[in-house]
Amino acid sequence: MTIFIKAMVFPRPCRPEVRKQVQREDLSRNFGFILNDVARLLRTTYDRRMKALGLTRSQWWVLTHLYRNDGVTQSELAEILEIEKPTLGRLLDRLQANGWVRRQEHSDDRRAKRVFLTEEVGPAMKAMRTAAAEMRRDALAGLTSSQQSQFVDTLLTVKANLGGSENGVARNGLRNGSRNGNSNGNPIKAVRA
Repeated sequence: MTIFIKAMVFPRPCRPEVRKQVQREDLSRNFGFILNDVARLLRTTYDRRMKALGLTRSQWWVLTHLYRNDGVTQSELAEILEIEKPTLGRLLDRLQANGWVRRQEHSDDRRAKRVFLTEEVGPAMKAMRTAAAEMRRDALAGLTSSQQSQFVDTLLTVKANLGGSENGVARNGLRNGSRNGNSNGNPIKAVRA
């Protein structure tokens, strides 16, 4: 395994000047590290704000993705969240016990269940969306409106470059076509690349 990794990092033959250049990379300006740090800071900051609502990261993450894609199947939601189906099932059980989500049989597949937000979650979702807007405002403080717009456009371009519109997911993160399916109204099954 180590040999394979070395071969990937420094393909043979590797000129000494190339090896030296790679070793001197300034990781403080590496956008991958920066993006990861910013995402981590956003999550932990939002975690603190959501504790006041009594929500864990897992719970607010599920609710946020249902807000974005209400009516997805449990399997699709598990893939979107990158968690195992049994783990999601337990989370949904707790959210359903709070009256915040409901599960409904899929009209085309009796084995599948669609997950929807309920009206009871409305006040919590409003508080979540308000806290998210405040956090985004705080995160983008010091940038002009034009810079903020350019920043978001740049992130969308990077996202499109890395993911495109494969797997039924549009460049904005929503599924292609209608809110709960494709342009023909058929549900879209996400496939992991």
